[in-house]
Amino acid sequence: MTLLQVQNLSIALPSGADRDLAVNDVSFDIEPGEIACLVGESGSGKSMIAHSILGLLPPKIRPVSGALRFGGNDLLALPPTEMKALRGADVAMIFQEPLTALNPLKKVGEQVAESIRVHDPKMTPGQTVARVEELFAQVGLPEPARIRKAFPFQMSGGQRQRVMIAMALSNNPKLLIADEPTTALDVTTQRQILDLIKELQARMGMGILFITHDIGVVADIADKVVVLKHGKVVEQGEAAPLLEHPTQDYTRMLLDAVPGRGAPRTRHVEAAPLLEVKALEKAFVTRQGMLAPPRRVTAAENVNLSLATGETLAVVGESGSGKSTLARMVLRLIEPDGGAILWRGENVRGKRREGLRQYRRRAQIVFQDPYSSLDPRLQVGESVVRGPMAFGTSRSESEKIARAWLDRVGLDASAFDRFPHEFSGGQRQRICIARALALEPELLIADEAVSALDVSVQSQVLDLLADLKAQMGLSMLFITHDLRVAREIADRIIVMQRGRIVEMSDAATLFDAPTSDYTRSLLDAVPGRAFFARAEAAAAGAREAKA
Repeated sequence: MTLLQVQNLSIALPSGADRDLAVNDVSFDIEPGEIACLVGESGSGKSMIAHSILGLLPPKIRPVSGALRFGGNDLLALPPTEMKALRGADVAMIFQEPLTALNPLKKVGEQVAESIRVHDPKMTPGQTVARVEELFAQVGLPEPARIRKAFPFQMSGGQRQRVMIAMALSNNPKLLIADEPTTALDVTTQRQILDLIKELQARMGMGILFITHDIGVVADIADKVVVLKHGKVVEQGEAAPLLEHPTQDYTRMLLDAVPGRGAPRTRHVEAAPLLEVKALEKAFVTRQGMLAPPRRVTAAENVNLSLATGETLAVVGESGSGKSTLARMVLRLIEPDGGAILWRGENVRGKRREGLRQYRRRAQIVFQDPYSSLDPRLQVGESVVRGPMAFGTSRSESEKIARAWLDRVGLDASAFDRFPHEFSGGQRQRICIARALALEPELLIADEAVSALDVSVQSQVLDLLADLKAQMGLSMLFITHDLRVAREIADRIIVMQRGRIVEMSDAATLFDAPTSDYTRSLLDAVPGRAFFARAEAAAAGAREAKA
């Protein structure tokens, strides 16, 4: 019997939105034990479909036609009390960002226990604790008894996502909805979560609706694929044939947008070093509670690197490897414990006030999250204008510079007077790039600047950065956890693990012949790597046969 039937579903948007329907006449089925992937760009309607299944659509957004059939019932017609009983029991959901989905003021064990008690109030406190620890062990969390008493902020991103999976599984659901559950995770943690979901699905026989914009993830996990664009189904079918032989241009575009396909952009840059880092050291002292002993965490240990004028150097590694700490130390946003940071041969660690201010004009940064990087109360033009004005440029000239840069990063003239909430994530990141480059820096540090974007927007931003770099002779320090992105944009790549550099080489060599076991483990964890390798080999064979 079919587990879920989505039949001609349409969901209306409020008046004034960019289109009338968020979801337009969408139909697909999910069978027991099947993983169906909804794939498409941001705004394609993926999450709207997921939220409609659980009755979690935002105010003023509602289904206007169609049906959602589960267990013989139309979910759209269920009374609120029956939907509440279903939600978290027969149908459960893993949300995209566990840090916002979890209550920061409650221990994670208490939050999972609450989910259990809602659907089984007869369970005793002791039985509930035992069930929580059983679930934590099931999803691979270490020391379940200790983790149960931790707060969300005391856990890594991967651990928080495992807690969310445990909560979703707490009542043995028949259908699991996973809404972009691995988007913000590094590749090895992403691989662990994907493997865990597949293992649990096979063991429990659940159906899974997996929402993602990453075709690599789809290639690894999907039995069935539904491709969405602007709320409509573009094509759907079994995963292997659809990905190997897509019939629609949009699906081919999503496949082509996956970074790291084809030859790397590696070029050998022969120029004097613009930036040199020598024997950089940094450690943090943390504690997990008032009575817990302090713990010393090494973020940088004897880090040495150089960056030439016009070169792009990528720094890759898992979360906690020290990448972002390194970027912030280069800008002196974090003070190193030891070592030197040389800018054109001069140690900037000794700079204070005006000297440091002038250095930061030459070296600018684009942060990971374009949503929190812009002041929501400022029009975006004002955000860009303030940089040049801070260094003595007149208001009128600063406005000209800001308008020119917003145009240069692909935004129309009206963008100047609009607020951040009126833009998509990719557009906001373009604004952040314009703000950084309005000061005409020589070095641009991009700290996970594309990790939160869907693959097509990611591809556009990477192309934009490459074009601007070529036009301006920029040097770039590009921080990323995604080796595919590093291969796409970098001349050389540094691999960091636990604060140390374990490998450094040009992009082509690192991918073809890595010397470190850790680098090989990162490469093996890249989603869809085997699928894309087969596809590229088949394409190369076809070209040879044709020749």
